[in-house]
Amino acid sequence: MGPPPFQALLDDHADDVLRFLVACVGPHEADDCFQETFVAALRAYPRLRRGSNVRAWLLTIAHRKAIDAHRARGRRPVPVADAGSQSTMEDPGERDGDDAGLWHDVGALPQRQRAAVALRFVCDFSYRDIGRAIGCTEPAARRNVYEGLERLREGRT
Repeated sequence: MGPPPFQALLDDHADDVLRFLVACVGPHEADDCFQETFVAALRAYPRLRRGSNVRAWLLTIAHRKAIDAHRARGRRPVPVADAGSQSTMEDPGERDGDDAGLWHDVGALPQRQRAAVALRFVCDFSYRDIGRAIGCTEPAARRNVYEGLERLREGRT
């Protein structure tokens, strides 16, 4: 018996993948990364080994797409306010009643720490699965989560 139909995989894991991507790249880029993740997964699906952890496999692909999005963001021009204007861009952390400030801070973490924190607290991954998803050992995954949380605490106090 082969893998389940791809639509079943999409139905079962779409929410986890989208939550992870929102945490990693923000709500504005998450939809594009989500589509790219599932297009890449569809292409690779016939080669998926039987008995594989499909959720971890999808989140590994999503992690790679998030890295691509961050690299692309670094190459795009950044808009600046008109020199004669007094307006400034809104800091998402200043909005009342939402977690935008926290996720802004998570987004500022180094890439591996950001992914490790998101996988741990958004997707409830074990450290072993985090390590597999980001390509490191379980102790290194623990360290990335720990260091990411420490940076967040330093910035939030």
